Amino acid sequence: MNGAMKGRAERPLSIQVAALGGEGGGVLADWLVTAAESLGFPVQRTAIPGVAQRTGATTYYIEIFPTTRSELAGREPILTLTPSPGGIDLMVASELMEAGRALQNGFISPDRTTLIASTHRVYSVSEKSALGDGRFEAESVLEAAQVLARQTILDNFAVLAQESGSIINAVLLGAIAGSGTLPIPRQTFEAAIEETGIAVAANLSGFAAGFEVAQAGTPEPRVAEPATTRPTTPRTTTPTVEKRFRQNYPTELHDLLGEAVGRLIDYQDVAYAARFLDRLDTLRAADQGEDRTLTRSTARHLAAWMAYEDIIRVADLKTRADRLRRVRHEVQARPGEPLRIVDYLKPGLEELCSLMPGAIARPLLAWAERSGKLEAFNIGLHIPTSSVSGFLLLRLLGGLRWWRPRSHRFRDEQRRIDDWLAAVVQAASLDTEFALQVAETARLRKGYGETYRRGRRNFDSIIETLVAPRLAAGDSSGAAIAVESAIAEALATG
Repeated sequence: MNGAMKGRAERPLSIQVAALGGEGGGVLADWLVTAAESLGFPVQRTAIPGVAQRTGATTYYIEIFPTTRSELAGREPILTLTPSPGGIDLMVASELMEAGRALQNGFISPDRTTLIASTHRVYSVSEKSALGDGRFEAESVLEAAQVLARQTILDNFAVLAQESGSIINAVLLGAIAGSGTLPIPRQTFEAAIEETGIAVAANLSGFAAGFEVAQAGTPEPRVAEPATTRPTTPRTTTPTVEKRFRQNYPTELHDLLGEAVGRLIDYQDVAYAARFLDRLDTLRAADQGEDRTLTRSTARHLAAWMAYEDIIRVADLKTRADRLRRVRHEVQARPGEPLRIVDYLKPGLEELCSLMPGAIARPLLAWAERSGKLEAFNIGLHIPTSSVSGFLLLRLLGGLRWWRPRSHRFRDEQRRIDDWLAAVVQAASLDTEFALQVAETARLRKGYGETYRRGRRNFDSIIETLVAPRLAAGDSSGAAIAVESAIAEALATG
C-alpha cells in the first residue's frame, strides 16, 4: 500500500470530481472505479448532474475502501452516497472556480484533503452577464487552497491537455496517480485507460503529462484567464475615411479610430463609419485637454454603442468561416473529422420587435410592458449551424444588414446616441471630469435580453436624475463624483 495511505485502511477513501461539460468527468470517474475494482477494492460511485451554460459542474462522488475483498473475508464496508464537509480525501476540479466552490462549501480540510485543480478559468454565466467586471477573485481561491488543503497540486492542466493532444480528464488522472493519494499504482490507471479502447494513445500521453507535474511539484500557481476570442473584425477602411481621421485627429488616436472605423464598416457600411466620425467631430472642439482623454473615451464608447448586438449581428458572426475554424480548434477536431454545431437561441418579443418598423414595434412593446408579457414569448430554437439548412437560415438572417437602418431598434439607438453625445459635449463646456463620467455612462448599455434592459434602466436613471438637472442648471459642482459613484453602483448591482 502507498506510504501516503498508512493507517487509512479502516475507512473508505472519499473522492470528489467536479468537471464542466465536455471535459470527460464521467470518464474520469469510470477510470477511477475501474482501477479500484481491478485491485479488488470495494468501490461506489454517485453523480450529481450539473446544468448548462456554465452555471455549475457535474460532480462525481466516489468512495474506495482500500482493502481487497479477499482480505475482508466476506465483510462488506458501508459506503456513503454523498460527500460530507471536511470528509474528502481527494478533491479534483477541472477549473479553478470549481475548486473555489469546494473550498466555500467546506469539503476541503487541512488535515485530510489533497486538492488537484486546474488554474485556468472558464467564465460562468453570472460573470459574463454582469454589467461591469463580474469576474470572481480567482487569486483568493489560490490563496485559500494553500491554507485549507493538506496538499495542493495546481497547474494549468487545460494547456497540458492541449500540448499532449488529449482532453483534461486524462491529465487530471495522471495528476491523481502522481499525487500518491490513492493506493493504486500507475500501471493500474494506465490499464484502466487502455480498457476503454477510446483514444488510448492520446489519453496515455495526457496521463503522463499530469503524472510528471504531480511528481515534480508545481511552481507557484498563476491564474490562467481565458484567451480573448472575440470575432475577427477586418481592419477595412476607405482612403477617404482613413485620410479624414488621420488629418483631423492626433497620432495617438489613429489606432483606436482605425479599429472603430473597421468595426463599423464590418457591422454596417462605409457611410455608417463616416457617421461615427461626424459625431466625433462635434466633440473635437469641446475637448481642450492636451492628452485628448475625453475624445478617446467617447470614441471608444461611441463605436461600441453604434455596433450594438442585434439578431442580425449574432447570425452574421455565427456563420463566418473564422468561427468554424475557431470551434474546430477549441474541440481539437482533426482534419476531415466531422463536426456538428448546434446553436441555442431564445429570441423574445423584444428581439423580434427590434427588427420591425417602429410603427409596428412601438405599440407591440408598449402592450407587452403594460400586460407583463415581455418575457412570455421567448422561443427556444436549436439550430444545427453545421447543417446546410441551419447554416442557410442563419446566413439569411445575417444578410439583413440592408434592413437594419429601417428597424425600430436602430432608429431608437441612433436617437439615444445623439442625445448622449450632446450631453457629453454640453458637460465638457462645464467641466472635463464631468464630461468624462457622462461618456462613461455608455458602459451600461451593453448585451441583450435582461442584461440589456437592466443596463438601459440604470443608464436612463443616471441621465435623468444626475446629469440632466446639472446640465440644465449649468452647475457641475460634485457632478463628476456623483455620476462616477452611480455608475460603479450600477455595475456592481446590475
